[in-house]
Amino acid sequence: MASAHAIASLDEEFEFTAETKRRLLIGIGTGVALVAIGAFLLASGVGSHETASVAQEGGAHEAGHHAYKWTNRLWANVWLNSVYFTGASVIGMFFMSYNYLAQAGWSVAFKRVSEALPAYLPIMGFVMLATYFIAGHDLFHWTNPGLYDKASPEYDPIIAGKSGFLNTPFYLTRIILYFALWYGLWRMLRNFSLQEDLHGGTEYYEKSVKFGTAFLLVFGVTSSTSAWDFIMSIDTHWFSTMFGWYTLASWHVTGLAIITLTVVTLKERGYMQWVNESHLHDLGKFMFAFTIFWTYVWFAQFMLIYYANLPEETIYYRERFTGYGGIYMTPFWVNLFLCFVAPFLILMTRDAKRTYSILKLAAWCIIIGHYFDFYVNIMPGTVGEHAGFGPMEFGMILIFACGFIWTIYSQLAKANLVPRNHPMLEESLHHDI
Repeated sequence: MASAHAIASLDEEFEFTAETKRRLLIGIGTGVALVAIGAFLLASGVGSHETASVAQEGGAHEAGHHAYKWTNRLWANVWLNSVYFTGASVIGMFFMSYNYLAQAGWSVAFKRVSEALPAYLPIMGFVMLATYFIAGHDLFHWTNPGLYDKASPEYDPIIAGKSGFLNTPFYLTRIILYFALWYGLWRMLRNFSLQEDLHGGTEYYEKSVKFGTAFLLVFGVTSSTSAWDFIMSIDTHWFSTMFGWYTLASWHVTGLAIITLTVVTLKERGYMQWVNESHLHDLGKFMFAFTIFWTYVWFAQFMLIYYANLPEETIYYRERFTGYGGIYMTPFWVNLFLCFVAPFLILMTRDAKRTYSILKLAAWCIIIGHYFDFYVNIMPGTVGEHAGFGPMEFGMILIFACGFIWTIYSQLAKANLVPRNHPMLEESLHHDI
């Protein structure tokens, strides 16, 4: 139950201090330095993998059609982090929207946290468009015009058959559309939320339900098509009818972990004391449940491909098991351990879901694990045998993560930490399970 002190302190604002900004800027600067060091080492030929056994059984991998340059690894890392943080950002909107549609009251107490995540979307949209214009031909095999010319020795009838969907004008249109729709609908819900703080009543809540439902309809389609565009189109021959669900599950549980970690961190710093153990318990249940859901989709996709044993399908997993000298085996198994085994065991008990340190441990396992999930999905098709973990990878993560934290803190500082005129606030304050 919410205490009288907690209810009396609902007018609480987050302070994005100069010290916090300084630390984030240092983090970004350190990331830039690490990327520069990594670029220098790769340009000098240090740390690159030059094994000769690149050819895969059943034909060369599509990435092999391009002459490898060290800059491919740079842009592959930019693309990887853009995809990862785009998903983490848009899930804040997804979480808000399905709670509006369900008319759920429990999550209102920390609604401002999920409401802050999508502010990073415009930056990610710009970065992805810039990356495509600069390095699209190096990252995406289907951009090679010779693949569509029957007179060319590079002509590929399978990829040519996908030209109606995979062509640059339509591809760029879709990317712009994704970010415009996601960010535009978030701006509307964010404005309704701020207006609700000022004027009260149920008018803005009812509008939020309508536009949140509209977002769910949009996201029901674009979550899958964006997964095809951002990730699956890298391996142009291969496809999976479950890939959209798989990517959504990965994005979703990552976003839930970030929301949980942010709420717990704020509470540890003395904010949001009205958020009680029952709220944390429900967040823990969400992470636990969608960890299992991600694993179910992962296994279903893998099992069907393994059982059918069709070469055009199994090549995807063969590359990740034994291809390129086996360099993807370690991240593959780390991914499974951190994304399923660890959070599943950590979050099994009731007490675990109510303990700050255990929730943070589970959240970090999920956040790190799903970075490896996207790494294993993206790197084989973009850099093949030249992948690795070095200064460039760690620096890129630092840059994107510090920028993400900056936008979250900026949004938290722009409004009261609790939506004080939300019609279900009282229910949320007395949430008890």
